[in-house]
Amino acid sequence: MPASIPVGIVTVSDRAAAGTYEDLSGPAIEAACRAWLATPWHPVRRLVPDEQPAIEAALRELADVAGCPLVVTTGGTGPAPRDVTPEATTAVCDRLLPGFGELMRAVSVRTVPTAILSRQLAGTRGTTLIVNLPGKPAAIAECLAAVWPSVLPCIRLLGGPKLASTPEAPTGRPVPPSTTP
Repeated sequence: MPASIPVGIVTVSDRAAAGTYEDLSGPAIEAACRAWLATPWHPVRRLVPDEQPAIEAALRELADVAGCPLVVTTGGTGPAPRDVTPEATTAVCDRLLPGFGELMRAVSVRTVPTAILSRQLAGTRGTTLIVNLPGKPAAIAECLAAVWPSVLPCIRLLGGPKLASTPEAPTGRPVPPSTTP
C-alpha cells in the first residue's frame, strides 16, 4: 500500500470555478476525511464548473489515473437545469449504489424539508467508490456522516485498499448514554 492514499475531492460550482465564489464545500469534505480517516491519505482536489463533460473528465481522471479509491463530489445535485453531477456520475460508473442517496436524503430531510429535492447518489468505477454530496457545507458533514460506516467496507469489497477509521468517525451505531452525572 502506498505511504499515502489519494482521495479525490471534486467541487462542482460555476461560481467557484470562475473564481467569483470561495469554495467552502471542498474544504468541508477534506475536514471530515481528516477527522474520520486514520489511514494516511492526501487530497487530490478538482474544481469544475457545472458542465457534465468537465465533471465526467474529473471523475475518470481521479479514478483511472490518480488511483483514488474514494472520490467525493460536492455540488450540482439539485433540480436546477445546470445541476448535472448525478448524470455525470451515472455516465462514468459501472454500478450505482442507490442506498447511499436514499440514506443521505432520509437524514437530511429531518432538518431541511427541501432535502427531498437533492439527487445525490453513489456508484462504483472499477475499484473506486464515488459519492455525491450536496453543495452546502453543513449538509456535507451530515450526509457524509450518515454513509461513512459503509464507505470503507465498500472500498474493500471493490478490491481497494483496507482503510481505517478514527475513533471519532461515525459508526452508525447509537452512542451509549453517559454514565457520569
